[in-house]
Amino acid sequence: MDKILEVKNLSVGFRTTHGTVKAVRDISFDLERGKTLAIVGESGSGKSVTSKAIIGILAGNSIVESGEILYDGNDLLRITEDEMHKIRGDKISMIFQDPLSSLNPIVKIGKQITEAMLLKNKANRKEARRAFNAMLAELKKNIIEACGKESEARVSALSKKLDDICIQATKLDNSYTEAFNKANELIANIEDLIYKAGKKQNVYVVGAIREYKKELAKVKDEFLTAKYDARIAESIASLNSVVKAAAAANNTKNEMPEEVEKALRGVQNLLKEVTAQTKPDFFRIALYYLDNNLVEVKNVSSVEELNAKALTYLNDNFMKEFLSYADNGVEHSFKKALENKKLVLEQIPALRAFFEGEFTQKNAMARCKEMSKLIASSIDRLEIIKDSAAYAFEASLSNAIERFFSCQVGNRKEEARFARQSKRRERLVARGRKVEWKVVPKNVYSVSMLRENILTVINRIEERYTAYIANAETVDFDQRAIEMVDYFKARAAETVYRVTKSMAKEQAIKLMEEVGIHEPRTRFYQYPFEFSGGMRQRIVIAIALAANPDILICDEPTTALDVTIQAQILELINNLKKERNLSVIFITHDLGVVANMADDIAVMYAGKIVEYGTADDIFYDPRHPYTWALLSSMPDLETTEKLDAIPGTPPNMIYPPVGDAFADRNKFALKIDFEQQPPFFEVTKTHKAATWLLHPDAPKAEVPQIITDRIARMKKAGGAQHAE
Repeated sequence: MDKILEVKNLSVGFRTTHGTVKAVRDISFDLERGKTLAIVGESGSGKSVTSKAIIGILAGNSIVESGEILYDGNDLLRITEDEMHKIRGDKISMIFQDPLSSLNPIVKIGKQITEAMLLKNKANRKEARRAFNAMLAELKKNIIEACGKESEARVSALSKKLDDICIQATKLDNSYTEAFNKANELIANIEDLIYKAGKKQNVYVVGAIREYKKELAKVKDEFLTAKYDARIAESIASLNSVVKAAAAANNTKNEMPEEVEKALRGVQNLLKEVTAQTKPDFFRIALYYLDNNLVEVKNVSSVEELNAKALTYLNDNFMKEFLSYADNGVEHSFKKALENKKLVLEQIPALRAFFEGEFTQKNAMARCKEMSKLIASSIDRLEIIKDSAAYAFEASLSNAIERFFSCQVGNRKEEARFARQSKRRERLVARGRKVEWKVVPKNVYSVSMLRENILTVINRIEERYTAYIANAETVDFDQRAIEMVDYFKARAAETVYRVTKSMAKEQAIKLMEEVGIHEPRTRFYQYPFEFSGGMRQRIVIAIALAANPDILICDEPTTALDVTIQAQILELINNLKKERNLSVIFITHDLGVVANMADDIAVMYAGKIVEYGTADDIFYDPRHPYTWALLSSMPDLETTEKLDAIPGTPPNMIYPPVGDAFADRNKFALKIDFEQQPPFFEVTKTHKAATWLLHPDAPKAEVPQIITDRIARMKKAGGAQHAE
């Protein structure tokens, strides 16, 4: 299971004048790469607070009481705002319920989409260069350790050549892409001009053609246009001829003579032919340039032949040798880290015993630093996908230790405050005074819970390392070396890739097309008020995708839209997830919204996850009474009986219930539900629910008939996949 995001034991509160609102209470979940996790619950259940904690935009009165949010080697709760700024909107993007909350009403749509691309580009190039250099230095170090000091000169030369190849490839790619984008832009602009002139709109035909001549001359790249240079020159001459004729005829407004349109269509068709070519593989070709062997580039009959010859040349003159060294370096790094992981596991029992006993803060922090140093040595720095638990171990454990002691001090202060207020109120009541204010409840932390937070960090690293060691024999070092080269190619492309305004515009227009905006070149220049609610939400999705994020958080993005538009937006998000391999967190109060798009579902109530499973688990085998209530209140086209409303209201989370928070609204509630919170009971490996009804000694509770009828219909409609 490839986890891209891990939320562990997250608890978030908010300070208010009436006390602390316990918004999120000790929740944990994982988001798998390329999957959709839906978080479902009523308003106030804590689902939006969870998403805001992930992206680092909690309100100023928030208190992160415990937990970790692990992503790409970081605990997002422990990094600085500057570090978070590099992730927010770039690696993790968010779509809000109201699209206007993400749009500036007085700035044109196109500028809002391109702005993020242009602003982030410089920072991304700098970060990519840093990452490239750091990984290459790590690889060189491990190769030399594995192959001996005598290999240092050759390894350095090969490393330098890899860097040169990557940079040269990206330069060639940039030139090609810029010419390609100019060609596409010119095709679209000609089409717009012909359309507007045909509709007798006020356009300056002569001026437009003069501009097109200049732009056509800029469509120049040795790989894209080399064999078309003569025809492009002829097209420029043709435009020059017709523009002179039009000018002589005093055509200064919207008239477009037949010969002018014919010349423009000729340019369009030529450019369409140019852009229809197969794109060369510039990483393969780059070595020809570095070796000054350009004859091989020019003497080929097709791109396919060039790519094949270039691959042979690259392999024979660089890649085979580089990969043979890289294999050694990757294997050496892995085995070195593996041995240190075994040492970590040997130390875990003693560390756990230490924190299960009595300890001082000074001794605890000393043990934390000692173990963190060992874990740092056990990290394989050549792994492309980072083990976030290992990278964030020191920050997580030290934070848990600090909270263990600071919360105990806070508990004593809170107990004293509560006692003072209680005595004051009692004195006033004893004097016969009318007291309208209430004593703010005690906000104290369980010492056992605080200790458990420390042990959770230790247990998690033990679990990870145990699994890592068990799978060590299955590692393919050849494949890892190839993945390492792919990593260098990607970082080098980011390093050199400069986004110009024209490139950003073309990317924005493609994004607008991708999210279903019609006539994007026209709408690029419009303001948000000129779009409908559904179209505005599509624009927000385009902005969120502009940085090509890993994770997309959708916070009730369809609530304000009518049912037809809701379906379109949901289908759009689902398609984008598949096309871009996005990982999605979808927040909603309506289970029906995510029925056809969620891979996993977490049902939240009163700040806690009460049921967790795959979409099939939740829809075909729900176990928690709150999930039953949500499903019973969910309309569909075939249900004829009256839907069940959920009675009562959610509890006041300044005063969290002692037992199951849903007990007061649950007709199946047992006596223990009012006395003790239920633990998670495992239904299957993928499905768990926190309800005492799953205890072996609990009386049997029948699933509501409206749900069993719906499940039967769904199984019948779904065929064998969900058959009994």
